[in-house]
Amino acid sequence: MDLFANTGIFIYPLAVCSFIAVFITAERLIALRNSQIIPRATVDAFVAGEVEKIEPDQRSVVGRIVGFYRERGPDPEGLKAFARLEVSRMERGVFLLEVVIGAAPLLGLLGTVTGLTQVFGGFSAETGLPEPEAFITGIALALNTTILGLAIAIPVLAAHSYLLRRVEALAARISVGVECLIEHRTSNAER
Repeated sequence: MDLFANTGIFIYPLAVCSFIAVFITAERLIALRNSQIIPRATVDAFVAGEVEKIEPDQRSVVGRIVGFYRERGPDPEGLKAFARLEVSRMERGVFLLEVVIGAAPLLGLLGTVTGLTQVFGGFSAETGLPEPEAFITGIALALNTTILGLAIAIPVLAAHSYLLRRVEALAARISVGVECLIEHRTSNAER
């Protein structure tokens, strides 16, 4: 059975959905590595309370937050706002996975309806029986597009859920680091 042979024009938007999903998932998995968000040395410095030993860098999210903290000396709300901005950057592109999750099954459903329209449009007025070629092509289109739409949407749903949980977990770690920076500023101001 050749799943791709009888999908009609629906193979193109389904292929685009698949490409977008693979690209965004791979890019976010690379971008959300610990070394890109909150490196181990930074975590150790936060745990030890040695905030002054953390080096600001532009390669990691927490490095950019520490750089903002050192350069601007913001109030606690300003620092939290900057951290929220960095967390929102971590979610970049994830909304496209939501689009694919919704669009792929709907494209499959559209293919199903189109295929069934071909089946019922192929009935002969004289005999009341469907034309065999139109019947087979229409049923194949209906089933193949449904299968492909679901086959794309299900793994993308899993990837989307994983990436959102990953962002939430990293955001929690970042907020702990931001609280350490605020506490460090407060304790230095009291001295």
